[in-house]
Amino acid sequence: MTALAHDTTSLRAVFGAFPSGVTALAALVGGRPVGLAASSFTSVSLTPPLVSVCMAHTSTTWPALRQAERLGISVLGADHGSLGRRLAGPSGERFNGVSWRATSDGAVLLEGASAWFECSVEQEVRAGDHDIVVLRVHDLNADPAVEPLVFHASTFRALVPAA
Repeated sequence: MTALAHDTTSLRAVFGAFPSGVTALAALVGGRPVGLAASSFTSVSLTPPLVSVCMAHTSTTWPALRQAERLGISVLGADHGSLGRRLAGPSGERFNGVSWRATSDGAVLLEGASAWFECSVEQEVRAGDHDIVVLRVHDLNADPAVEPLVFHASTFRALVPAA
C-alpha cells in the first residue's frame, strides 16, 4: 500500500467526491424511535429484493437497531438537511420535532421522505472498520415529487437538472 492509502483525511475527501443520497435507518426499540443517518445505502438485488448499508464498528446506535425485527429506511428529501445533521448527532435528540410513523413490525419511517423501505437484516459482512449490512426488503414506496437530499464533499445539497 502507498502512504496515501493510509491517509484517512485524503481518503475521506476523495470518497466524498462521489455524491450519494442520505438515508435514515430507524426502528422502535423499547417503544421509542432509535435511528441514524447513513449515506452508504445502495441497491443490491432485485430477486430477492436486497439493499445494503455500511455501519461503522464505532456506532453506538447500530447495536440497538440490529436487534429490531424490522428497520425503516427513509430516503431523506431535499428539505431534510437539518434532520440529516440531527440524525448524525447526539442520540437523545435525533427525533425531537420529527414527524414519523411506525409499521406494525416496528420499522420507523420519516414523513416527507422521497422513498422508504421496510427491511430486516439478512446478512452482515465484516469489512475493515465497518460492517456491510445486507437487508431484505419487505415493503417499499416512493414519492417522485419529493426531491432527494444529496451528500457531496461533506455538504448536503439538492439536485439541479442539467442544462
